[in-house]
Amino acid sequence: MKITDIKIAYFKSIEYQGELEPAWSPGQKMKFDSGGGSAVEIHTDEGLKGIGPAPNEDLLDAIKNYLIGKDPLTIERHYSELKYRIPGMPYGGTAGIDIALWDIVGKLAGLPLHKLWGGNKSKITPYASMIVLSNPSERADLARQLCDEGWKAIKLRLHHESLEDDIKTVQTVKDAVGDKMTIMVDANQAQSNGRYQPGVVWDYKRAVDTARILQDLGVYWLEEPLTRYDFKNLARLNDLVELQIAGGENNRVMNDFIQMAELNCYDVFQPESMVLDGITPLRKIGMLAELYGKRVIPHHGGGNIGVIAHMHLVASWDHAPFIELLHDPPVGHYKHKFAIFENAPLVENGIISVPDKPGLGVELNEDLILSR
Repeated sequence: MKITDIKIAYFKSIEYQGELEPAWSPGQKMKFDSGGGSAVEIHTDEGLKGIGPAPNEDLLDAIKNYLIGKDPLTIERHYSELKYRIPGMPYGGTAGIDIALWDIVGKLAGLPLHKLWGGNKSKITPYASMIVLSNPSERADLARQLCDEGWKAIKLRLHHESLEDDIKTVQTVKDAVGDKMTIMVDANQAQSNGRYQPGVVWDYKRAVDTARILQDLGVYWLEEPLTRYDFKNLARLNDLVELQIAGGENNRVMNDFIQMAELNCYDVFQPESMVLDGITPLRKIGMLAELYGKRVIPHHGGGNIGVIAHMHLVASWDHAPFIELLHDPPVGHYKHKFAIFENAPLVENGIISVPDKPGLGVELNEDLILSR
């Protein structure tokens, strides 16, 4: 089998939903549409087609020059070559190429990817990952609504100026839902005080003080309490508290995760395929996590095809209890990104079924494609 063509499909927007100010980037806006965006398609001479999140169109010629004419099944080689040949570009690089190649492998085998990888889960538990900071009472109202809808877990953002205001948000939500929902919290300190995360910056004392209080409140994890390369202090913090410490979404190479495992920086690894250039390294990080007795719960995958790929990974790992869905309704509803699929999976009573058709198990909605 040979690769014959690589195309980018562009989707029309069904409806503009509005914009939100993400807690991790105060002053900036995220716009939300139902539909829209793009996807990459890899075509073969045997009629099989794989899909993935689209790379930046400026990279397409270089990707074609390397891949066309090659066997799509030699994924390890392609991953290494593309890492060498194509500049890294989180959320716009070659991650979607790697995902699309795996889609082809699954389709050729006649198996959904999680089955191809030996998984035994057909349903997994998503957590609703909040986007905005808002205020304690509004977050509690939304948490109560999600709980009533059957959601079993929620992740709150901690970006207030004071520790007291952060804790008030968590306590108010806890009072609203009791033990009916698992509560995670995210400080988003991986790139703090930078261009993309210009908000409140925590020092080690703030991280320790917060972790101790959250532990007493029964929070499931504290995510990214310090910058992503502060391995020494992350390890100190993790050794100091029983609360699970989570992170890794912004770490871009496998060696980072090896160091984090050896130093015991995190209890929960959160690799992101759109940062690590594919799901090939995430499969290895999953094995690393298992060897070191860690949980692995990937970051959100960009919202559409990347999420589907992550669902298959989670379904293949016994040490992956949740899947992240960015879900801050109504504007930030997860369904808006899933609108590009013909057969999008849905959260029902707090559970989502893993697609069971070969490969990724989802098909693009041809009616929404504007051009290729």
